Amino acid sequence: MKQIDTIIVGLGLAGVAYAEQLLQLGKSFVVFSDQSQNASVVAGGLYNPTILKRFTAAWQAKEQLEIALPFYAQIEARLGSTFDYKVPILRRFASIEEQNLWFQAADKESLSPFLSLELLDNKNIGFSVPFKFGEVRKTGRVATKALLRDFASYLTAKGLLENQSFEHAAIDFKGRGVQYKEYQAQQIVFAEGYGLKQNPFFRDLPLEGTKGEVLTLKIPGLDEVSIVKSGVFVIPLGGDLYRVGSTYFWRDKTLGPTADAKKFLLDRLERFMTLPYEIISHAAGIRPTVSDRRPLLGRHITHRCLYVLNGMGSRGVLIAPTAAKALSDFIYNDSPLDPEMDILRFSEKL
Repeated sequence: MKQIDTIIVGLGLAGVAYAEQLLQLGKSFVVFSDQSQNASVVAGGLYNPTILKRFTAAWQAKEQLEIALPFYAQIEARLGSTFDYKVPILRRFASIEEQNLWFQAADKESLSPFLSLELLDNKNIGFSVPFKFGEVRKTGRVATKALLRDFASYLTAKGLLENQSFEHAAIDFKGRGVQYKEYQAQQIVFAEGYGLKQNPFFRDLPLEGTKGEVLTLKIPGLDEVSIVKSGVFVIPLGGDLYRVGSTYFWRDKTLGPTADAKKFLLDRLERFMTLPYEIISHAAGIRPTVSDRRPLLGRHITHRCLYVLNGMGSRGVLIAPTAAKALSDFIYNDSPLDPEMDILRFSEKL
């Protein structure tokens, strides 16, 4: 029997963030992952402290940035690679009215660190921009696919990753902690993404899920280094490759990409992008989204050794490091959870 501190179930952004927390704390653990949930792999990987549709601040954006940026720097140092690319976002204005709303928003204390007051002229022949750009600061892109791949390789080399499905029915609650197959652990942390819907201990939580689809395009001659937002995001990946996304569909829970989503993305892209392009790939994933757009953190009310770390939604790159730290502080330091993240806010469902 292998004695460890924690079993982590799932290796998306939430699972990686919690595993990194345990590495920093010197705790023993193992991760179970069958790679059945791919929302983190498909994700555009943006971190953006604003909501550009309405020019408002994202929830706890300043605090999350203060944790997320050092977190990704620590992982880069651990793995010896670069994943965090600090790139500005340029918001294309559709009218003078939007420009005025931008200036009003930039005067607010919560947004002034992020929204530049200097509007930028378009210098890219590939874009039609009649009303200039607004620049969002302290933004960037995390190469999530490479991060998850390299972190999994690191865990494998350390003997900390089990590439297999987790069988919830095999948990034995006899004695202290839990026993699962050859492991004896103090606790299990479920970071399964949308797979939580199949978890018998936490499936009643209101994890609704939203499907997101992205396109990878080859656009010769665009030569854009900033992220551009105008209905869709255009994210430079290097060379002539760009990721365009994303959709946000609540009802469709199918796993594969759809023709409707492709049309939706290309229609919006062609409203302002004037160059020919080639579709390289089309991918889809179901984000673990909660009805109130807040994470799901906490302890099971009956099985006190079971915990959940989920509900990162479309902002997992920014939120996951904060949520993972909050859960580890709750478990090891008895720090209270933020009521907005604590699953006890849904106590009637537990």
